[in-house]
Amino acid sequence: MAHPDFHRPVSVDEAVALLAANPDAKPIAGGATLVAMLNARVIEPPALVSVAGIPELQGISVLGDGRVRIGAFTRHRDTAASNHLVGTLAVVRHAAAQIANATVRNMGTIGGSIAFADPGLDYPPALVAAGAEIQIAGPAGRRTVAARDFFVDWYLTALEPAEIVTAVVLPAPDAAGNGVYVKHARVAGDYATASVACVRHGDGRIRVAVGACGPTPLADDGADALLHAGAGDDAVNRAGAALQAIADPLDDVRGSADYRRTLIPRLLQRAVRAVTTDRGVPA
Repeated sequence: MAHPDFHRPVSVDEAVALLAANPDAKPIAGGATLVAMLNARVIEPPALVSVAGIPELQGISVLGDGRVRIGAFTRHRDTAASNHLVGTLAVVRHAAAQIANATVRNMGTIGGSIAFADPGLDYPPALVAAGAEIQIAGPAGRRTVAARDFFVDWYLTALEPAEIVTAVVLPAPDAAGNGVYVKHARVAGDYATASVACVRHGDGRIRVAVGACGPTPLADDGADALLHAGAGDDAVNRAGAALQAIADPLDDVRGSADYRRTLIPRLLQRAVRAVTTDRGVPA
């Protein structure tokens, strides 16, 4: 295998131009996933375009309207530790804290993670439940896609050729609310067998998204309508059944499709109980 050419652009426009000029090139951020794929020869791109040195992609900041912007190159460790991700946005911080292990959290980035779009990843359901938007740059310019529409199918996103994720933008946090991410995995640090991201707003509304139980995070307005602060077990069970009905999981080494469906209402009960009692991340 020949070593790929390695490019270090200093701006988003330069990175996009390099990718557009070489359609087989791959962007690389922290490299937590891509390096493993290169080592296993799953992919053999002729060129790599590193986004590590692009200032626009760095860091977490609060915008003028109160929304929180997470640059695509922000590492998981920094997302997990951010004091901007409070209230309803705590769901994203909790998800980041449960990614793999310390080594991966020190390497991996939010942009690279969501662009890979493995259904078992921790960010996708958390971003959908939080109402996030994904900012994208490409040859045709800039655009923004709701997280709910960004994840399209198994390992497929709304990204077009030569486009890159530049940031994740979250709504202004509702300090009177809360958000948790509940994950069931074979062992600590593994991909989720099933997961539930749950956000409670100060007015009692609850939004949920289920991970690892289909090609994209499961979200259902009807299920959300059944949930509110103080909702009883029957309402939560009916919401869980609605989410089970739209689940489309696979059988794999982490669990059968039926097992994953069985986990959905159980994880949902834990998550709803946690956000409605302000207990934070459930045990």
